[in-house]
Amino acid sequence: MITSLAVVLALSAPVLSGPAWAQQPRGGDENRERGRQTEQGAGGGIFSLIPADSTTEHVFNSPSGDLPYTATAGTLDLFGQDGNRSAKIFYTAYIAKNRAPSASGGGRPLTFAFNGGPGAASAYLHLGLVGPKILEFGASGDNGTTPRLKDNPESWLAFTDLVLIDPVGTGWSRAASNDAAGGYYGVRQDADSLSKAIALYVQKNNRLDAPKYLLGESYGGFRAAKVAVSLKNSQGMLASGIIMLSPLVEGRFLANSDDPLSAALQLPSLAAAEMERRNQFTPEKLADAERFAIGDYLVGLAGPSPTGQAADTLYGRVSELTGIPKDIVVRTRGFVGDVYAKQMGGPGKIVSPYDAAYAVPDAYPEDAVTRNDDPILEGYTRAYGAAFAAYARNELGFASEMTYSLLNEEVNRRWEWNGSRGGDSRSLASASTDIRDLLSVIPSFKLMIAHGYSDALTPYGASRYVIDHLPPELASGRAELKVYRGGHMFYIKPDSRRSFAGDVRAFYEAKATD
Repeated sequence: MITSLAVVLALSAPVLSGPAWAQQPRGGDENRERGRQTEQGAGGGIFSLIPADSTTEHVFNSPSGDLPYTATAGTLDLFGQDGNRSAKIFYTAYIAKNRAPSASGGGRPLTFAFNGGPGAASAYLHLGLVGPKILEFGASGDNGTTPRLKDNPESWLAFTDLVLIDPVGTGWSRAASNDAAGGYYGVRQDADSLSKAIALYVQKNNRLDAPKYLLGESYGGFRAAKVAVSLKNSQGMLASGIIMLSPLVEGRFLANSDDPLSAALQLPSLAAAEMERRNQFTPEKLADAERFAIGDYLVGLAGPSPTGQAADTLYGRVSELTGIPKDIVVRTRGFVGDVYAKQMGGPGKIVSPYDAAYAVPDAYPEDAVTRNDDPILEGYTRAYGAAFAAYARNELGFASEMTYSLLNEEVNRRWEWNGSRGGDSRSLASASTDIRDLLSVIPSFKLMIAHGYSDALTPYGASRYVIDHLPPELASGRAELKVYRGGHMFYIKPDSRRSFAGDVRAFYEAKATD
């Protein structure tokens, strides 16, 4: 997730359903107490609140048959130059027993997943997409008061082992001190610490022969490219591929409301959202909006302000596509990035940038600027945090007295972008060169970027632009864009989650073409 623009979460308790996942915890309470005593004997501190690793056994009832697997909830230790432990990184691993080789050669694939923020933990992907359990938000899909944890028939465990990682400062991952934490809060530092954690896991579990994939959501997509480069350069491990979900790839396209190209890349997502609200979404209508956005709309914004009939035609078309009143479009000269939230949903409504098709009553309708809490991130998705804490305690045998931190806003405030913190420095962030370098030097490396159509925060148009401008010799047969109904977290919609899982499975099983 991306914050400031921001992802967040922290949470209400779920109702567990259906015992399709058999489990037999092994020594959870004893391990926790032994781990606590060990840490306390070594000086206590924050690490004494983190339990020892817990391993449990389960069975995944997949459509193709039962798949026994082990789940490990635990931590990996990172050490400073002085030899002292500087951080513990929490992870959850799901490993199939009797692993069959991957379709593309080597051992069973191993996927490392993380969210974004910066400052977000992995529970979104864990309980929203890839893990053996899925959190549902009622029949309406947006009721976080009584979330329900159930088996996930689309779990990626069917075709890859999984390791979900919480970066330092998120989830139950902690640094030894506040000063030590600052050493992890930056683009380069973060990538290096995660690549080290991945290398530790691979070596300790003898998985060097496994094809290794990275999955990152939002800032996590950007992070995945940086981690893959760090893995190669500092750990001597080469990634087989990356799946970026609703990623930040180029910071210059985010929240750059007066840039013609950024506006043109965002407009199709706003058009998709309006079609969804009217129940009129079709690929053909969206394709027409895409042609207008990169054609007449971009030309109209990039040149002198149109006048007369040209202005009437341009602004009228923008109003028609987005549902924003024409007088507002005229006033903003067609740049609608700063006004759509309060203008698209209708009178007295506000929409979420995470899914511009989702509108709720505006808490501050009298204000000209947006003050409302985000209706998705500050609403039902906050249930992910407590749901994961309960799941870890009750089913994985990992019970910590610390709060599971879904989004640590301090991490976001202290984040170093390109050597500086916050502000405009984020607009300079770029992963395009990392993608090019990985495609160039790893012949089998593959990239999938996935988006929701109505995500106005990280619009799919920006990623399409990046892929379209890769050299054909690098991208052909190796870099692809997939788009699904829904917003930033499109996987909350069951049909989109199902389609995405099928596409990712095919991505894993296909060999990169030369």
